[in-house]
Amino acid sequence: MSKNFNIDYKDDYNKWFDSPYYHILYENRDHIEAKNFIEKIIKYLKLDKGSKILDAACGNGRHSIEIEKLGYKVLGIDLSKNSIKKAQKNENKNLNFLIHDISIPFESEFDAVFNLFTSFGYHTKKKDLDVLYAIEKNLKNGGIGVIDFFNINKVKKDLIENEIIIKRNIKFKITRKIHKDYIKKSISFYDKKKEYNFNEKVNNLSLDNFINYLSKTNLEIQEVFGDYDLNPFNSKKSSRLIIVLKKIPVK
Repeated sequence: MSKNFNIDYKDDYNKWFDSPYYHILYENRDHIEAKNFIEKIIKYLKLDKGSKILDAACGNGRHSIEIEKLGYKVLGIDLSKNSIKKAQKNENKNLNFLIHDISIPFESEFDAVFNLFTSFGYHTKKKDLDVLYAIEKNLKNGGIGVIDFFNINKVKKDLIENEIIIKRNIKFKITRKIHKDYIKKSISFYDKKKEYNFNEKVNNLSLDNFINYLSKTNLEIQEVFGDYDLNPFNSKKSSRLIIVLKKIPVK
């Protein structure tokens, strides 16, 4: 018996990210890397202590937790019920988590909005713009946004097309393919005598693509970094594409 999930659309997309198998496959996220990056980006941004920060697509909350520790009020949002349930175990008066679509803005505004660890580009190009509009709406005038995406040129160069990862006695077979507009990852495995097949895809977005997107908003690029140590972005060599944005007041 085979269970097939396709995450090209919103309803199915969340089945994979909310699946227990997603959390098994990616259970060893690098928390030290996350902590070091947050400390560096917060120091660079020079946000006042007590500032309100939205962590959009927060997952299990590893970045939100580190941000709050540095003296900020943080709201983490994600569509994954399982991720939010886990994250809520760390809640306190300055740290809260909520199931929420990052493309839908809140009524309240924030001093900063973070979208980290390639949590962008999983839907249509229109949806990408909706997310940026939501970031803009969620920010105060002069507020700061940070989008952390992969460097598509480096991904293309170093792509591992076929890979097997064994976690908790489950053999995950992973294939990756680069298409014109997106990168597709297929994950297949057997568990308890059942076959599972998941698909996810991320839009192929370069810095130029983001510049084009942002030209339709009141978000202006302030800086572009190429890794979690905040080195300058190099389109050929950098591992990440980290864009720092500022909301420009409408004249």
